[in-house]
Amino acid sequence: METIIKAIVFLPLIGFLTAGLFGRSIGAKASEYVTTGLMILVAVFSWIIFFHVALGETELLRVHVLRWIQTGGFDTEWSFRVDTLTAVMFVVVNTVSCLVHLYSIGYMHHDPHRPRFFAYLSLFTFAMLMLVTSDNLLQMFFGWEGVGLASYLLIGFWYQKPSASAAAMKAFIVNRVGDFGFILGIFGIFVLFGSVSFETIFAAAKTYLPAEGASASVEPVITLFGMHLDRAHAVTGICLLLFLGAMGKSAQFLLHTWLPDAMEGPTPVSALIHAATMVTAGVFLVARMSPLFELSTDARTVVVLVGAITAFFAATVGLVQNDIKRVIAYSTCSQLGYMFVALGIGAYGAAVFHLFTHAFFKALLFLCAGSVIHAVDGEQDMRHMGGLRKHIPITYWMMFIGTIALTGVGIPGTMIGTAGFFSKDVIIESAYASHNALSGFAFTLLVVAACFTSFYSWRLAFMTFHGKPRASHEVMHHVHESPMVMLVPLFILAVGALLAGALFEGHFFGHEYAEFWQGALFTLPENELLEEFHHVPALVKWSPFIAMALGLFTAWYMYIHSPETPKALARQHRGLYEFLLNKWYFDELYDRIFVRPAKWIGTFLWKEGDGRVIDGFGPNGVAARVLDVTDRVVRLQTGYLYHYAFVMLIGVAALVTWMMLGSSL
Repeated sequence: METIIKAIVFLPLIGFLTAGLFGRSIGAKASEYVTTGLMILVAVFSWIIFFHVALGETELLRVHVLRWIQTGGFDTEWSFRVDTLTAVMFVVVNTVSCLVHLYSIGYMHHDPHRPRFFAYLSLFTFAMLMLVTSDNLLQMFFGWEGVGLASYLLIGFWYQKPSASAAAMKAFIVNRVGDFGFILGIFGIFVLFGSVSFETIFAAAKTYLPAEGASASVEPVITLFGMHLDRAHAVTGICLLLFLGAMGKSAQFLLHTWLPDAMEGPTPVSALIHAATMVTAGVFLVARMSPLFELSTDARTVVVLVGAITAFFAATVGLVQNDIKRVIAYSTCSQLGYMFVALGIGAYGAAVFHLFTHAFFKALLFLCAGSVIHAVDGEQDMRHMGGLRKHIPITYWMMFIGTIALTGVGIPGTMIGTAGFFSKDVIIESAYASHNALSGFAFTLLVVAACFTSFYSWRLAFMTFHGKPRASHEVMHHVHESPMVMLVPLFILAVGALLAGALFEGHFFGHEYAEFWQGALFTLPENELLEEFHHVPALVKWSPFIAMALGLFTAWYMYIHSPETPKALARQHRGLYEFLLNKWYFDELYDRIFVRPAKWIGTFLWKEGDGRVIDGFGPNGVAARVLDVTDRVVRLQTGYLYHYAFVMLIGVAALVTWMMLGSSL
């Protein structure tokens, strides 16, 4: 098993080096086949590990690689930690990455820089695997930053487009805000526990706070931003810093602005990074650190608050977007909010369950969107589509499966339903049953978000595939179904979108929970959500279904039965429509608060500080004075004999004067 684990991690790195260093020599086709072939192997190996660890008897595998950093009393090694949580991420990351590699062979067929693209895909996969296999926080941070770098390269792959370059830079900078909090959290953990190793941190965390009834120490143990914190508040502060890192990577409210702009990258990048892997890194971080988050009710309440607002906010913006990829991007942002609500209330298994099912149906939706874009010659505006169902029927039915999975079509109380039905309903019911201070608030926003999700998902399907064609005659004449190399990944993802929920609900958050997770997720004894969510009122159980049906009916009425209604509503409520269309004006707000002042300060320091002061009085100033002096000296060299004679006479007079006066002193 150790060999298989090492192969899973390092084969994508080999693919990256092969395509990146030798792509021009071996050609685009060879680069595609090498990287994709290696990813197919990695995906197969990942399922083997999943069945061996998650569904087998093995609780934890640890693979030592090398001694990494030794300085003073700090000693850490590079090793792989493979438990059920890692095995689940193996399946998610490598299955989706493998299918995206395969899909990209067809989608990127005409791009002249395919070796670079496939190299970046493999680099991203390697960095993500480094993150999920980490055995300590420092190793996780290495993978965390590697994922950020690879996403920057992939989003800005078409760097000739100013919008793609700007989007890549925006993603990189916004993520640095979160990463700053993450690294401060790592520092705090090292101060608090004296180690960054998960084994040491988890063992200490489980006995860190005093037992109920015992007196808690109020002695300061850590200073954070000038505040002297005792043991309980120190844990809360560290958890909030870690969550700040998760907010950046998982595009949560206030740090979400980079995600929709990241759609400037090629569509396979959207499916890989923004559906199943990079954006779930924050969810993985909080789930991995569950022994620490369980110690702080306040920190988990903040997680619930941010997650619920994110789910609602992104769903409202998705209602009016017209770019097919941006609609799905805001859907991703909203679904990540669901996952964080589950983490905040202590339903860690439900959060990872939704992460698992979401990977299948969201990657399916993104790749179907790519198939649509491929069919209509690069068009992404849904207002210029319509009537495509008969022209690309396979893509239509795959999009239909992805839509019913996202909206959670299923019958409550039965095992009949799509993947999203099982995982999303569990989170909504758990939010109602939880004892968190914001459980009612979160439940309400999640149900409303479920209704909005159904509306904008069916709106996308109806605008794209139904009604009269709105594209030009020339475009419609050339509409064609995608090649099989692009359709096969859709078939595989569609199976997961339909069956993953029913097959694995009992394992992730059901009667086989303990045997499945085997201690990979930690909850306090008083956390009884696993049992309590079964006993919520019937109306709560049916609320997601009612919300889904209401959203579906509204979308059908507005875009099939009465297509003029949306335009009339937009005119009637122009202010609200513009507010949602402009994404609550967060980009404009950040531009006014952060971007413009930063540019003004930078310009001032450049022109006044660097140009006028440093260069003016420094190198340029010295050089200018030297030129002034030499210019004046040069003027003495006139070339006229009488000028030289006059200067000599002046010199002789000065010398005689000095000798006469100097000798008398």
